[in-house]
Amino acid sequence: MKWGLFGGTFDPIHIGHLRCAEEVLEIFDLNRIIFIPASRPPHKIEADITSFYHREQMIMSAIEGNPIFSFSDVENRRENKSYSVETVDYILKKYMENLELYFVLGQDAFHAIHTWKDWQRLLLLCNFVVMTRPGYVDRGLGSILPGDFAARFTFDDGVKGFRGPTDHVIYFRGVTFLDISSSDIRRRVKEGKSIKYLVPDPVRYYIHKNSLYKES
Repeated sequence: MKWGLFGGTFDPIHIGHLRCAEEVLEIFDLNRIIFIPASRPPHKIEADITSFYHREQMIMSAIEGNPIFSFSDVENRRENKSYSVETVDYILKKYMENLELYFVLGQDAFHAIHTWKDWQRLLLLCNFVVMTRPGYVDRGLGSILPGDFAARFTFDDGVKGFRGPTDHVIYFRGVTFLDISSSDIRRRVKEGKSIKYLVPDPVRYYIHKNSLYKES
């Protein structure tokens, strides 16, 4: 089994997230993409994030009908902040047998991964898929990670990725980045503007029904 883990705040989930997930699924021939919303992201102020319940409901409505997309509330079940290394640890321990794991994230997040908890161990736990934008120039891991750690990875021409000492690979792959952002969607809702075609219709209905992102 080959699973992709797609984390983020998803506040709200939008068409861009879904399209990127679909392309990663296809590129790596994955059996499943699991959307994992962060409950208490360490890099964000918790008060500025919509409740986990609402974000969960929006994700569930967005992926309904797609049996290959699924949802996990694993990070909400922990009392402390949401750390990716703990999520990967949990999934590997629970489903280790015959499971090949791919951690999916954008290039901006990967460039800041050295600020994540136990980031070195995280990069050795599973494969990583770094989604890149058009025009991205791959200058190697040494331009992103500390040199001594980057040196532990060697570019593998066979898979077009950087293979590490645990045999997991860091891939850089271009995907169709739609110019959509969750922050822009929130701004549009607050200003009373349309978000049609930016989010799936069920998400749009949910936002309006629950008066999300409006001024209190």
